[in-house]
Amino acid sequence: LHEPMYYFLAMLAATDLGVTLTTMPTVLGVLWLNHRKIGHGACFSQAYLIHTLSIVESGVLLAMAYDRFIAIRNPLRYTSILTNARVMKIGVGVLTRASLSIMPIIIRLHWFPYCRSHVLSHAFCLHQDVIKLACADITFNRLYPVVVVFAMVLLDFFIISFSYVFILKTVTGIASGEERAKALNTCVSHICCILVFYVTVVGLTFIHRFGKHAPHVVHITMSYIYFLFPPFMNPVIYSIKT
Repeated sequence: LHEPMYYFLAMLAATDLGVTLTTMPTVLGVLWLNHRKIGHGACFSQAYLIHTLSIVESGVLLAMAYDRFIAIRNPLRYTSILTNARVMKIGVGVLTRASLSIMPIIIRLHWFPYCRSHVLSHAFCLHQDVIKLACADITFNRLYPVVVVFAMVLLDFFIISFSYVFILKTVTGIASGEERAKALNTCVSHICCILVFYVTVVGLTFIHRFGKHAPHVVHITMSYIYFLFPPFMNPVIYSIKT
């Protein structure tokens, strides 16, 4: 288990666990205890953790794609390229990128006055839900998340896609059909996790940006799917593969 792919898999598991532990306490509080209040500090902290962990998960999936890219394109240099030190640097870089990119919009939430309704749409705090209650100019908080999504999440997805183009090119050049199947089999679980994560990201983004006239239950359902479906499916996918 002391191989780069399993370190990245441990990062993915920790991220999924973090998302679940961040969202589920307030969800269960509403459903089981009818506890429907949350303080400003706790709400902003929860929003920060939720959005940070989402970007961390995207970064971990990118790191796992890099691992598969090296393993298939440069198998003889795999251990020399992905050393423990480099894996640690990648992990720290993914976490630092996510935590710093989300901080500006969460800090601004502390400065806004909230003179409208204090009722949130979800059982957990999301940035896009909280800013609707602010009585101030929220232009920055509307535009900045779009930049973050395009500069990080979508960029990660495009890089992952390009890496698999090169992987497929390498695999098709393998003469033995059995070896081709074996090489592709090492990528199946990762591809499934990518689809689970990015399909839900795109779905939630489109609902929030272009589904303003959609029933409110659609927004709530998509949010639950986005935050609960990937953490539920990823262990299942990798357990079946293992």
